[in-house]
Amino acid sequence: MNDPTPLEMLLQAAATTRSISIGLPASTSYSEKRFPLTPEAAAVLVERGYSVRMQAGAAASIHYPDSAYARMGVQITDRDTALRSDIVIHLPAINYADATRMRRGALLLTFFHPELQDPRALRLLMQKYIGCIALDMIEDPDGRKPFADILSEIDGRAAMAIASSLLADAIHGKGILMGGVAGVVPCEVTIIGSGFDAVAAAQTAVGLGATVRMFDNDCYSLRRAGLNLGPGVITSALHPKVLASALRSADVVVACGNTQISAEIVQEMKRGVIIFDLAAQYSTGAAFPSLPQCDLALASPSDNSLDSGHRVCYVNAGNAVPRTAAMAMSNTFMTMLSELLSCDGAINALKLNPGLRKGAYIFMGKPVNQRVARMLNMRHVDISILLQFS
Repeated sequence: MNDPTPLEMLLQAAATTRSISIGLPASTSYSEKRFPLTPEAAAVLVERGYSVRMQAGAAASIHYPDSAYARMGVQITDRDTALRSDIVIHLPAINYADATRMRRGALLLTFFHPELQDPRALRLLMQKYIGCIALDMIEDPDGRKPFADILSEIDGRAAMAIASSLLADAIHGKGILMGGVAGVVPCEVTIIGSGFDAVAAAQTAVGLGATVRMFDNDCYSLRRAGLNLGPGVITSALHPKVLASALRSADVVVACGNTQISAEIVQEMKRGVIIFDLAAQYSTGAAFPSLPQCDLALASPSDNSLDSGHRVCYVNAGNAVPRTAAMAMSNTFMTMLSELLSCDGAINALKLNPGLRKGAYIFMGKPVNQRVARMLNMRHVDISILLQFS
């Protein structure tokens, strides 16, 4: 009888790859109430192999408790642990103290806001070779900006929702409906600009029954907006006399561009007019420099008594509805972070995705955005050159 011959047996090798961690620290800005991920979106990322770490209480501004995230597999941690993740999502500009806590070679996803950037923090991020990508500058293959566009749309719709509420307020407002009723003239809404925020504001105002006038010097953009909105919106170039006439009769004014309205025109506007500047939180210029600003992320609009004749300019409209913004951003984040996994890292993703490169402003210890380079008195470096040697 022959002795049995031992045979080799294949054993399954355990995977040694470490999951990529995503840190969600709480916002350090009182004016930024929006949060990047809902619990449902975080669950999808956990299922796709990410390790999601959220600072305790970070999602309180969108009215989600920590337990809602914990049930989805998110680790509830302290701020230091969240900031030491491979990818940190922090929407406002990061400060120096938080930059010191971040891991060398990490990836920071944030909004650009160059006027709010701390030069000391930027230099430290470069020293630690932390890649920085501005979400609002990322483009898709068609040249559109998915994060900036959806947030602009929310700004426009939120502005009209707030304006309607203010007009209907019988104590601080006029106690009127924006659209009126049979036999009652509807309110007049004047919108300066024709981008995503302007179109969204116009759509909402038309839906409420208001008379809407839209002004812009970009005739091609104005034509596209007019075709999308239909004949219910009156469009016009920015003729000074025509615009001034519309502003004098308007019940609601929404500025979406960089046009400045003089103090003389503001004084001629209606008593109790509701004024919004949707570009104020994204640029240093203000459409109504003669008016004090009311940040809707910090105060209730009804805190100001409109019937006293004291006019204000409302800004930061999108932060008045931070949960809607979180749901909208979550959809875009899931797509973008899935691409990072499929590309096996941020460097490969930047090489393969030209739209993602558009959002980079610090990479491999160098400023790759001209505005950041000027801010730091440094020479701008083309990111394509750095990617060739990475």
